[in-house]
Amino acid sequence: MPRATTNATLARQWELLRLVPGRPPGKTVRQLVDGLEAAGYAVTKRTVERDLADLAEIFPLCCNDRSKPFGWYWEKGAQLEIPGMDLDEALSLGLLEEVLRPLVPESFVRGLEGRFEEARRKLASLAGNERADWSERVRYVPPGITFLPPAVVPSILREVQEALLHSRQLLVVYPSVDHKAGRELLLHPLALLQQGVRTYLVASTFDYGKPLFYAVHRIVSAEVLEAPARRPEGFSLDRFLERGGAQFGVGQSLTMKADLSETLAQLLEETPLSRDQKITKGKNGPVLTATVFDSWQLRFWILSQGPDIVVRQPAALRRELVARIEAMRAAYGGG
Repeated sequence: MPRATTNATLARQWELLRLVPGRPPGKTVRQLVDGLEAAGYAVTKRTVERDLADLAEIFPLCCNDRSKPFGWYWEKGAQLEIPGMDLDEALSLGLLEEVLRPLVPESFVRGLEGRFEEARRKLASLAGNERADWSERVRYVPPGITFLPPAVVPSILREVQEALLHSRQLLVVYPSVDHKAGRELLLHPLALLQQGVRTYLVASTFDYGKPLFYAVHRIVSAEVLEAPARRPEGFSLDRFLERGGAQFGVGQSLTMKADLSETLAQLLEETPLSRDQKITKGKNGPVLTATVFDSWQLRFWILSQGPDIVVRQPAALRRELVARIEAMRAAYGGG
């Protein structure tokens, strides 16, 4: 028998053993056929009957033949823990790997390598099967420009995770605009956030109670201390995120009014900026009104839309954007 055929038979029979229940009345051959087909194997009732007969000579399988249809199950106390994964899990892990790799530092993914490899083997064993081929018909494409993840020193990441896990203070050397080589900071870790390809530690420092962001890939050195970390009273990660903490803002909201192009208006109708967003018809086209977080990311998004959005209110935000746009124009030579 060719090797490929032998491998396919073994994979099918292995899956069949996983489907057999541990107690009577068991599953009928028809139910087992349906289970195998759902797992990606095209089989006939006769094939499953032959497989069961062969497997029953090796494994403690029983057939409940007191009444039709007969049911198959494992002998009492004899059900085996069959390692491996089913097709749905293999497909899910295959897609998860595709999403994770460009977003998460390699040290994060390393612990899942065994499962990813097992998923690849499972899908390879079912090559040509229409359900297994699903992975060739689906792709994850991140929005915007795709960046490669920054290099994170594994030992530094371990120290950060250890401090966070055990609520210990963390002594780091962290660079800034004024201190290119980095300066020593005493951090009180609160959370880790994965934002795109970058990993950030949310922590308070020294006597400041307000949580700040620290890019893990920028940390020059890190040491977990024995002293317990201080947690700001009432701090909640979910509440922190709900208030725009992950948008590099000041924790405040503003009501923005802006003229939109028809194209951007349609996009925001489909994916609103806020729950209270309204888009009305103005004399020059669609007009947006929305309560949004006052943040760096808001400004970045507005500027990335070019002439498709013109902010009218608040006046302070409009003046800031105009100054940015004029600075950009000057940088390009004013032409």
